[in-house]
Amino acid sequence: MSKRELIEPNPGDKRYARRDDEGRFTEMVDVGKSLSQDRRREAKTEAPKGQGDRGDRRH
Repeated sequence: MSKRELIEPNPGDKRYARRDDEGRFTEMVDVGKSLSQDRRREAKTEAPKGQGDRGDRRH
C-alpha cells in the first residue's frame, strides 16, 4: 500500500490521496473529514507512518 500524500487541487481544497504503481489516484479523501473522523474514533491498530487512515499513531 502506498503512502498518502497531501494534494491541493484547488486553493483551499486539501485532500489526502493514494496512488497505485502507475501513479494513478486510487483513493482520495478530504483532509477535514479525515481529521474529524480520527478524533471521533479510537483505533484498534497502530499504523505505520504515512498510513494514518489505517489506524492510530502513538504520540
